[in-house]
Amino acid sequence: MSTKYKFGESTGAYFVSFATVNWIDVFTRDSYFGNIIESLNFCRKNKAMEIYGYCIMPSHIHLIFRSGNGDPSGLMRDFKGFTSKKMIQTIQENTQESRREWMLWMMERAGKKNSNVTNRQFWQQDNHPIEIWSLKVFEQKLDYIHYNPVESGFVTDPIDWKYSSARNYGNNDQTILEIDLN
Repeated sequence: MSTKYKFGESTGAYFVSFATVNWIDVFTRDSYFGNIIESLNFCRKNKAMEIYGYCIMPSHIHLIFRSGNGDPSGLMRDFKGFTSKKMIQTIQENTQESRREWMLWMMERAGKKNSNVTNRQFWQQDNHPIEIWSLKVFEQKLDYIHYNPVESGFVTDPIDWKYSSARNYGNNDQTILEIDLN
């Protein structure tokens, strides 16, 4: 699938956004958020991902990251592939999930429309990467990320959103994901 958004500079930092299929509000339970945090931690420790900002919203994720291995496209592909399988498995096994059958059905429908998918599709295919080429662009994208939960009406202060790097930048000791502040 070709879009105007592509990873260009292999060593550059990027702002990416990616959403669940049909914008399903999947991230409503701690275990679902936990899968994403765990995967981001793994990528930082084992795949040379440098994370400068993040926000996990109910239906989508925003990241500012850099691939220390010079392969941002491959890093996103691997991250989304792994988390897709993990999230679908977690939803299938969650007997307390009242929307389980509906979500799995929606993901199955999306998967049938995509020749690259064998069963269910969790993420939309695009990432919309935007290269961070200046401090001004970095600050603009970071503010956008941090104010996303405020604009959505979930919190009144960015630091109050548990699943955001606003806490890291605000020197809050209640952060859930280490980021690269250097």
